[in-house]
Amino acid sequence: MFDKIISSGKLEKKVIESIKIHLKTLCSAAECFRQAISSADKESTFCVAQLEREADTIRREIITTIHQGAFLPFIRPNICRFIEIVDEAFDTLEDAAFEFRYVNNELFKIIEPECSRIAKINSEMCEILSLAFEALIDKGDLKEKNLAIRICEKQIDDLKFDIIEKLRKIEIQNFWDGKIISDFVDYLTRLSDLLEDASDYLYIIEISLK
Repeated sequence: MFDKIISSGKLEKKVIESIKIHLKTLCSAAECFRQAISSADKESTFCVAQLEREADTIRREIITTIHQGAFLPFIRPNICRFIEIVDEAFDTLEDAAFEFRYVNNELFKIIEPECSRIAKINSEMCEILSLAFEALIDKGDLKEKNLAIRICEKQIDDLKFDIIEKLRKIEIQNFWDGKIISDFVDYLTRLSDLLEDASDYLYIIEISLK
């Protein structure tokens, strides 16, 4: 049914293409951040903010086009909510990048393996989410993509637990060092929750069209 909705007008096609670009931009931001974490290059994280600004422009264009009449009224709220969740993912990634620039280097070395692994999984989840949207459009296997994202999110939950266990054993002298590393880990791991939520909304959209 989704292909019939898309073929019904130019506005729908415009929204679909913009969402694809929006998701690809998220993938680029997540990969940029992964590379920054892996190389411990704090300055390279500024690319995340740049990509977030580009994505914000795309998001506004998508919402404007939907309000101009793209899609039937019953499907608009779910599409808008999906876009909002992706936007929240951008914001969370930008917050993680910001905190990373101020993380105590010695503390970060202790949890660097887990953080690098999480950043890699986050990047992979963004790619899967992009593929999931393609599957929704092209009648692919959306359920398989949704399951893959859930598995990735569980892996990140396990890694977060490992990080917490490591940090609990450290006596942190400076309050701000402790707060920054805690906020950084929170943002880093929260991203996967949002990506899972976005994937769930794609499934909701698919169900609503049956």
